[in-house]
Amino acid sequence: MDFDDAMASFDPVLGLEVHVELNTATKMFCGCANQFGDVPNSNTCPVCLGLPGSLPVVNGKAIESAIRIGLALGCDIAGWCRFARKNYFYPDMTKDFQTSQYDEPIAFNGMVELEVDGEIFSIEIERAHMEEDAGKLVHAGGATGRIGDAEYSLVDYNRAGTPLIEIVTRPIRGTGAKAPAVAKAYVSYLRDLMRALGVSDVRMEQGSLRCDANVSLMPKGETELGLRTETKNVNSLRSIENALHYEIRRQAALLAAGGKVHQETRHWHEEGYTTAGRSKEEAEDYRYFPEPDLVPVAPSPEWVEQLRATLPEVPAVKRKRLQAAWDFTDQEFADIVNADALELIEATVAAGALPSSARKWWLTELARRANEAGLELAQLAITPGQVAALQELVDAGTLNDKLARQVIDGVLAGEGDPAAVVAGRGLAVVSDDGALAAAVDRAIQANPDVAAKIREGKVAAAGALIGAVMKEMRGQADAARVRELILARLG
Repeated sequence: MDFDDAMASFDPVLGLEVHVELNTATKMFCGCANQFGDVPNSNTCPVCLGLPGSLPVVNGKAIESAIRIGLALGCDIAGWCRFARKNYFYPDMTKDFQTSQYDEPIAFNGMVELEVDGEIFSIEIERAHMEEDAGKLVHAGGATGRIGDAEYSLVDYNRAGTPLIEIVTRPIRGTGAKAPAVAKAYVSYLRDLMRALGVSDVRMEQGSLRCDANVSLMPKGETELGLRTETKNVNSLRSIENALHYEIRRQAALLAAGGKVHQETRHWHEEGYTTAGRSKEEAEDYRYFPEPDLVPVAPSPEWVEQLRATLPEVPAVKRKRLQAAWDFTDQEFADIVNADALELIEATVAAGALPSSARKWWLTELARRANEAGLELAQLAITPGQVAALQELVDAGTLNDKLARQVIDGVLAGEGDPAAVVAGRGLAVVSDDGALAAAVDRAIQANPDVAAKIREGKVAAAGALIGAVMKEMRGQADAARVRELILARLG
């Protein structure tokens, strides 16, 4: 059904479950390295494999991160909680149970506010609980990488036992046609918040931030919730919005035709549609019971307040403050955010560069280098301090922009800071009048027609002579001084 037609007949209700992998050095209950991309099954031990006789020990840093996340979401922090065993068959978890939290989460009753297209939406957080991640299945031999056409599956247990926080909302009503955009904005808000807290790298493409997006439809004027679907493990902001947009249209068409929505999990395909997963008509019996090998978690009020004092400025508030301080338009600032360059530019400004200069380098030359190398901006081998130092050399007249780009080459190649690259490559601008005057005279002699035009008052023609001088001096001439000398020579 057309989306506008669906919105004319139904009201969507959202429920979002966001899984955040924590960036602790080790796993949740053992000393194995918590590192993405290592050789499969190299970060495993008897504890995270659940071998008989092994005993887990909770990761204290993960508890600290969980409390800080809860506080940042406006949650109450439990004075006493414990872990439980969630039992069902996991093909990628050798224990056949997941150590999680059931009826006693560490954080609960929170709320965040979002602004979407000028409208404020309040998102109530039901709980944020701790658990361990499962391993990873790799479906091989097929064209899609999915189990449907795979010839066989491989299991990598490196991820099994990774500390995980699951953030669950209460039903989100009243979003109307903005429902997909609100979901996208909410997950974006969480991604920015987790990054600001420093608790996760929140790289959706690597699975360290994943969203299960639930949606149901209510006929206009009714209040009883409809049957929902749960689109699992959506791993990009755009896909969250598109998946919900599709599901709303699909469910609306079913209901309008007199059909019934099946309560089930769905899988999102980047081609633009979802397919059925497993049925969830009835509640699963996970046979929860308290984890007998772990003591309860009981953070003291004093410790909670100490952690509250470490919370950073809310990202949305920080952005408004920086945009006003830097005097950027909405579009200019949106470009910075979309390029994931905000922290880099902030650090460059803190190192002494003007905001406009910092934005210029990170969003043009450095963004191009990162794109060509297939890297994130922050992965480039140049620091905000070095970018600020580069701009300082430009401001001082030591470099022009062309030479500055060559200096960037040197910095990225590991030749040192900008000043060292300038000295090592001999890249400083030549402003000595003697050398410049000689080059100007040679350019005038080689281009008599251009010189005649300038003598006739056609000053714009000086650009050709300036270009000739710059070429002879390999771009190292002071272009402004060259222009002055040309005009002086030609009257």
